Amino acid sequence: MTEAGILSVVNLRKSYGNGASRHTVVDGLSFELRRGECYGLLGPNGAGKTTTLRLCLGLTAPDGGEISLVGQRVPDQARSARLRVGVVPQADNLDPDFTVAENLLVFGRYFGARDDEICARIPKLLEFANLTAKKDAQISELSGGMKRRLTLARALINDPDLIFMDEPTTGLDPQARHMIWDRLKTLLGEGKTIVLTTHFMDEAERLCNRLAVIDHGQMIAEGSPRDLIAQHIEAEVVEVYGDNARAWGSDEGRSKSARIEISGETIFCYTNDAQPLLQSLHEMQGVRYLHRPANLEDLFLKLTGREMRD
Repeated sequence: MTEAGILSVVNLRKSYGNGASRHTVVDGLSFELRRGECYGLLGPNGAGKTTTLRLCLGLTAPDGGEISLVGQRVPDQARSARLRVGVVPQADNLDPDFTVAENLLVFGRYFGARDDEICARIPKLLEFANLTAKKDAQISELSGGMKRRLTLARALINDPDLIFMDEPTTGLDPQARHMIWDRLKTLLGEGKTIVLTTHFMDEAERLCNRLAVIDHGQMIAEGSPRDLIAQHIEAEVVEVYGDNARAWGSDEGRSKSARIEISGETIFCYTNDAQPLLQSLHEMQGVRYLHRPANLEDLFLKLTGREMRD
């Protein structure tokens, strides 16, 4: 592990259970973050993303491997390392007994800061989260988007070097999601480093400098979104659906595509030259189609499959 890495993970392993029931959740995972970047962890449900975050924070003990968090060994020095880290969990765990400002004050005390120091930070954090007018509001009075923004502000109370975000925009409407994205871009512009897990591929594509796709606890791809798409996916996608889509796909679609996938009633045609496909579809009755460039969702589905995961 290099000294420059703000988070370094080498050959990380974690299993649960014993004997035949033993289940490996993280299986030899290695990666390193660069300061000031947003690094994404993508994978299906059960791929090991949340366990990996817990291991990196020292909240779960690993079975093997090495972790360096902000220059300190985890789990041995996890407590002191976490003083320089912020965490946005999947679920908002705000204290309903306190107001918006009191939630920030009480949480700041966990880091050993004096009340006057915390109170001096609160106005800027409330402004950052667009919650200044809600300073004295009870948590029950906040919308879902407001709670999420407050959870983000709370994660910044200790001015962390590194912020872990576990599915930060799940359950939010498009307006709230875009506001969170703007705030995260602001943090990156200020030199903060972010680890992001998300099921929203557009979110990862917008925010992440680099990302890792993991499945069954193993890394199966790593790189920038654009490089990974170019490396693993044909340049263009034609989605075909309608009464005659399957018949067209089994004949014309298959012969004119580099690769096709069928999901429900939709035929996904992957190609580096979509013109023969589009010409065929233009002349076909009983089909509708969408022509678009390949994206991160195409990459994700190719590498991890289209089947549902529980």
